[in-house]
Amino acid sequence: MTTGSVLLAAAARRLSDAGIPDAARDARRLLAHVLGVVPGRLTLVLPDPVAAETASRYETLIARRAAREPVSHLTGRREFYGRAFHVTSDVLDPRPETETLVAEALSAPFARVLDLGTGTGCILLTLLAERAAATGIGTDLSDAALAVATRNRDALGLEGRAMLGQGSWFDALPERSGPFDLIVSNPPYIALDEMAGLSPEVRDHEPHMALTDGGDGLAAYRAITRGAPAHLAPGGRLMVEIGPTQGPAVAALMTAAGLADVTVLQDLDGRDRVVAGRLQAV
Repeated sequence: MTTGSVLLAAAARRLSDAGIPDAARDARRLLAHVLGVVPGRLTLVLPDPVAAETASRYETLIARRAAREPVSHLTGRREFYGRAFHVTSDVLDPRPETETLVAEALSAPFARVLDLGTGTGCILLTLLAERAAATGIGTDLSDAALAVATRNRDALGLEGRAMLGQGSWFDALPERSGPFDLIVSNPPYIALDEMAGLSPEVRDHEPHMALTDGGDGLAAYRAITRGAPAHLAPGGRLMVEIGPTQGPAVAALMTAAGLADVTVLQDLDGRDRVVAGRLQAV
């Protein structure tokens, strides 16, 4: 029976040889996962022997990671804004840069929120978890994505405050569900000609409908900005995540839709990441 230390060293070498960035980190995360310990405590159990069945499971996960399957798909979870979210290949992985949108949304009060293209539900559910009096709706075209969002909603105990609906953007809303004082979205914004340049983890393992519109990457913003004013309360805000080159184009769409105070916000790396606007109060 081999020890955790031996398994970890071999796994890190295999991932490094496969060209995996941060090979040692991923090897540790996957070993902690199969051993059922938090990563911060892994060092304490590395000298212990590992059962053959557990070692086999670990080696299978390492082989899948070497083939560029995302760690989150192997563990079934991803951390976002201090909470763990269930993920599968049916949804876009929650990413740290999306926390820029969440932080900006939380910078002002809201009671009723709409999340368009909710995916895992990480944006909507985080906002509701942070604001105990708020309620909201998340929509998605994918039934499989909504199943993931439902699991996350229930795990966070938000069944009574978060409704989920299937359909395209605003078409998924039940009658008389608005108005909303906050609309948020992280829509597909990768242009079709940019898809080949994505990492294999993203290009080959995340749903294409959540990544690209099959065109110039702006189709979702056209639909969202066109429909948002009819669903926003006076003074309500619209916030969307963007690719780092799309700020001017998306800001222009918001302005053309009649929104005021349109602003492009940067993420922690200094890249344009969120465009926000407001429906003027009458």
